Amino acid sequence: MKIGMVGLGKMGANMTVRLIKGGHQVVGFARTKAVVDAVVAQGAIGAYSLEDLVHQLEPPRVVWLMIPSGPPVDQTLEQLHALLAPGDLVVDGGNSYYRDTLRRAALMKGRGFHYMDVGTSGGIWGLAEGYSMMVGGDPADVERIRPVLETLAPAPGKGWGHMGAVGSGHFVKMVHNGIEYGMMQAYAEGFAVLQGKTDFALDLHQVAEVWRYGSVIRSWLLELTESALEENPRLEGIEPWVADSGEGRWTVTEALDLNIPAPVITLALEQRLRSREADPFTERLLAMMRNKFGGHEVKRET
Repeated sequence: MKIGMVGLGKMGANMTVRLIKGGHQVVGFARTKAVVDAVVAQGAIGAYSLEDLVHQLEPPRVVWLMIPSGPPVDQTLEQLHALLAPGDLVVDGGNSYYRDTLRRAALMKGRGFHYMDVGTSGGIWGLAEGYSMMVGGDPADVERIRPVLETLAPAPGKGWGHMGAVGSGHFVKMVHNGIEYGMMQAYAEGFAVLQGKTDFALDLHQVAEVWRYGSVIRSWLLELTESALEENPRLEGIEPWVADSGEGRWTVTEALDLNIPAPVITLALEQRLRSREADPFTERLLAMMRNKFGGHEVKRET
């Protein structure tokens, strides 16, 4: 199968290589020539503009987007509108907000195009391990790209599935990432407690290694934690600054809209926000409140 890949960041490039190894032809495009050249060296067909990419695909075309969520997706779709033909299929494999996906799908359908969403998990490890893919779209479109999905997945019948109508793939991936926030926070807090019990001088890497086998909390995330603690046991040189890419926020918003309590995911998101406060006003004001009502001492900066 021949497919166009737009966006060749780490995940997009690794997906391209996995498809090539699976016997597919991939026409790859990125804004930077050197990035395109790199995947060409891996066996892809290079495209140095969207026009070039579309020209090299035979109708009905399949164009897979692996680009940042938000305006970049809308801008790319506007450009593709003038290049694609009715019946062509666009797949958004990035981390788009599912409500944006619903809007885009309606717009593309009105223009005669097919549109799908594939929430994709696997990151930089997907090339070796395969990707987990949550697919939303028309069943006929799913069948159309089944060979691609089966190649990208850990195994043809494992790690991917048709979630439902368009938008459902990104919705499931959104909740997946919200759960990820909570799991990461729990591991981080647990290891912090272990590290704080200095009486036992615990080897955190050893603990993680033991937990990896037979434990009820074993997971791939724990394997990655074990690897990180082996490389840098004291996490020296690491800033306590944790980013979020949006999915946790969207999950919390959706939970509120549905009147479903999600305290773990919500608190995990808030902790990430707190980690980025260089000058936390909240705690300064708390200290002053205690001073005002109880005369409690305020620690002054030196």
